[in-house]
Amino acid sequence: MKNKKLYKTLKSLYSQSLSPEEVIGIFEKENDFSGSDFANIDLFREIRVGFPEVIFGLSKTPKQVLEISKKLFEEEKFFLVTRSSLETYELLKNHYLELEWSEISKTIWLDKRKRKAGLLPGLSIVSAGTSDLPYATEAKITAELMGCEVNMITDVGVAGIHRLFTRLPEISKAKVIVVVAGMEGALPSVLAGLVKAPIIALPTSVGYGANLDGLSAFLTMLNSCAPGISTVNIDNGFGAGYQAASIIKTIKV
Repeated sequence: MKNKKLYKTLKSLYSQSLSPEEVIGIFEKENDFSGSDFANIDLFREIRVGFPEVIFGLSKTPKQVLEISKKLFEEEKFFLVTRSSLETYELLKNHYLELEWSEISKTIWLDKRKRKAGLLPGLSIVSAGTSDLPYATEAKITAELMGCEVNMITDVGVAGIHRLFTRLPEISKAKVIVVVAGMEGALPSVLAGLVKAPIIALPTSVGYGANLDGLSAFLTMLNSCAPGISTVNIDNGFGAGYQAASIIKTIKV
């Protein structure tokens, strides 16, 4: 049963336009709303929170991703797979000719939804170095699929802080800023003292040994003395993009 049909049926039960017996009869005729033998797919997430369930591709086999994506696309005309692989993309490509793939962020997606309006402006993603681009790109793709226009500003880390200052007028126009940095993770603190917009700090695992796979940058961002910063987990570009887009969508233009 398609989730929108199920939602409408349950609303009819709640409003008493259908009796419990009638609803049971409808359910007995339907048998396609159950999950698979390895995944309990959440087909109601868009109704609850405004965006469909996303497939975390890491550690899933290509065949598992394919089965989940089929169920999601049948219902939503959309799916997004994060942290995936070229092997998975090639398998899915046999089933979806218009499939999209980002080599740098290892992200797969297909979007055939009908958009009600254009992309919402106001989101900037600022990354410290080229090595941070996989996570910045994951954030960008996520936010765009959630309906936001994204302005990407790259390679403006504190090691060459003059590069940041040349882009500051542009960055200052943003309503929300995702700031991506590895190494010591100082860039969000610097920007938070210069702009009005809230900052979502995205620490990355980029760096030498004492970076501790991103823990040093993560702790720097958590311990920042500059106000207006929230921090997502290490390398969590999806989480940063999702949070930023959620904020933008609540802002009245």
